[in-house]
Amino acid sequence: MSDSFPNIKSVVVRVITDKPVRKTPYQVKGVFMRQYPDEAIIPMLDGTFRDKFLYPRVQVKILNEQIYIIGIHEGVEPVLSLTKKFEKFDFGNITFEVQDCDIENAENQFIPSSKLVRYRFITPWVALNHMTGGRYRFLTNQEKPSFLNRLLGQNIIFLANEVGVKLEDNIFTKVKVTSLFPRPVDENKWGAFMGEFKTNFILPNYIGVGNGITRGFGTIYGMFDPDSFTFDEAELKQAVSEKPSEDFSDNTEGMESVSASDVPKPRRRRKPSVKQQKKTSSDKDKKPNSFSRPKKHKPSKPKNPNQNKRRRPPRSGRVFSEEFDIEDDGQSKGNQVSEDTGVSKEDDKFNTIKHHKRQHKF
Repeated sequence: MSDSFPNIKSVVVRVITDKPVRKTPYQVKGVFMRQYPDEAIIPMLDGTFRDKFLYPRVQVKILNEQIYIIGIHEGVEPVLSLTKKFEKFDFGNITFEVQDCDIENAENQFIPSSKLVRYRFITPWVALNHMTGGRYRFLTNQEKPSFLNRLLGQNIIFLANEVGVKLEDNIFTKVKVTSLFPRPVDENKWGAFMGEFKTNFILPNYIGVGNGITRGFGTIYGMFDPDSFTFDEAELKQAVSEKPSEDFSDNTEGMESVSASDVPKPRRRRKPSVKQQKKTSSDKDKKPNSFSRPKKHKPSKPKNPNQNKRRRPPRSGRVFSEEFDIEDDGQSKGNQVSEDTGVSKEDDKFNTIKHHKRQHKF
């Protein structure tokens, strides 16, 4: 392997339990954190490495009422180590006995392919958040597929950058959704699609793409190996037999091309300096002077009748993909990535053991 394409490994662990698992990924991660607090996988689940790894190296999903644990690159060994210790999962109101673990290893992931590889979304692909969705609504039906193709291509390039793959060639994508009208997801009113896509890039099975990946959204499966697939197996085999893999060089009609230079590597969140930390802590330690009277603040008169109305944030014209924080400024120079980590405030609150114990409804 060259330096540009390191051997990125992945692992998928399907946990076989004595009864169906009707829990959320957050609840499962909460049990892991409580039962195995000293395992190397915990910092990858509780948000400790959120600034270090913008794309989660360990993902927990509930598929077909079974627990799936996906480890990518740095997350492979921690996942395998944890799997050896599985005996039972105690959720408080119910306990699951672990009977076995089905482990699937893969190598040479996140590399370009000479052929177009087909992937199917086995959970809704949340492509649109409140900002991308706003722009999507004003597109024509002829423009919408191109928008989705470009958005998916940006996300794939981001994934490559995140695991240290240096792309020189363009990424081609072609999305085929069951409907161009997104289905609202969750209280955030994100827009989700079901369908499949083709690309000239190798991606691990069961990883998440798009928004809400920590909730199990956007899970993909490569259709180049349908024999190992357990969801709608007959349907997938029929779909694969109808359309064999296409040579990338022969057919790029209707595909969107995205250059790696259009999606620069995002910068991590800057940590406060030692001086700033000392200043903040010293400010907290200061006590108010007991002899001084608090100043009274007189309410200012509004300059106009509309001044007290709720102000809307200024529109920047940028479009974000919330998980990866990809910006689309709509200009010919391509897309840029913001300095934030791309993790929503809502996801951030799930990084506590207390919250993992709660029951979530999505």
